[in-house]
Amino acid sequence: MSIRYGLIGLGMMGRHHARVIRETEGIDLVAVADAMGDPHGVSGDTPMFDSVEGLISAGIDAAIVAVPTKFHEEVGLKLASAGIHTLVEKPVAHNIDAAHRLVNAFEENGLVAAVGHVERFNPALLSLRERIANGDLGKVYQIQTRRQGPFPARIADVGVAKDLGSHDVDLTAWLAQSSYDRVSADTAHQSGREHEDMILISGKLSNGIIVNHVVNWLTPFKERLTIVTGERGAMVADTLTADLTFYENGTIGTSWDAVSAFRGVSEGTVTRFALEKREPLKSEHEAFRDAILGVRHDAVTLREGLETLRVIEASIESGKSGETIRLSDVSAS
Repeated sequence: MSIRYGLIGLGMMGRHHARVIRETEGIDLVAVADAMGDPHGVSGDTPMFDSVEGLISAGIDAAIVAVPTKFHEEVGLKLASAGIHTLVEKPVAHNIDAAHRLVNAFEENGLVAAVGHVERFNPALLSLRERIANGDLGKVYQIQTRRQGPFPARIADVGVAKDLGSHDVDLTAWLAQSSYDRVSADTAHQSGREHEDMILISGKLSNGIIVNHVVNWLTPFKERLTIVTGERGAMVADTLTADLTFYENGTIGTSWDAVSAFRGVSEGTVTRFALEKREPLKSEHEAFRDAILGVRHDAVTLREGLETLRVIEASIESGKSGETIRLSDVSAS
């Protein structure tokens, strides 16, 4: 018996969710909703409503929320109250208080609730995480990310930190299997908009790994890179192409005293791994479906989304104040 799905929000992301739901076994798209209509012709023969109440009336078991971030709380709370399992697009909410209310509502009702940090399902990052955990890099020193490109006109209610930077914060903590200890950031408003369009974040994780994130909507090309450097070399994941490349530390022993006294690195073998390149959004939907069925538990929870939002909020505040912020000083309750 298939799980009855509803989708609210039929914009750029919503149309992809609709396609993937229809392609995924064990789930059926039985209703869609959007107060602004259906600009991409997503609904087809599927019943369409103009509100979350209409979606709920269709008798759905689970919902995908792809509305603008400022509406996540309102829509999510209604779905939780109706007893509907929900996947909310990232970021989880527009601010920390709203995120707390969402987390509490779904947990109190015993529902599966996930957030769409789809990068966790990118084949390059899945392989990278496994290799880090296996010790392929030895001790990890640093994780760097670069996520930049042109401004997307569809995003108006949050800045680049919450829209794009939340991906990097989430995937970094997930790759390292460690929370953030502190962050320091600089932001810029170069486009005359209310929210920042550039943020540079530096920080340290609780396990001692140094991190930095370059995120902006001001670059005329699209880049999505994650670079992890350790004692055995560096691995570079390109999540646009789902490629993972290992740059090995080629340092070898030498009898030349002047050189052997210097402990450093050199260029070694470069390996590009052959990976099965499944669509990350499809894998994300399968994880959400299987969480509802109780057969696996790798969907990104709302509580994890809340933790990511805490780091992003701290980074935005650091950009305003010029101060380094410890996450222990940011309320988690």
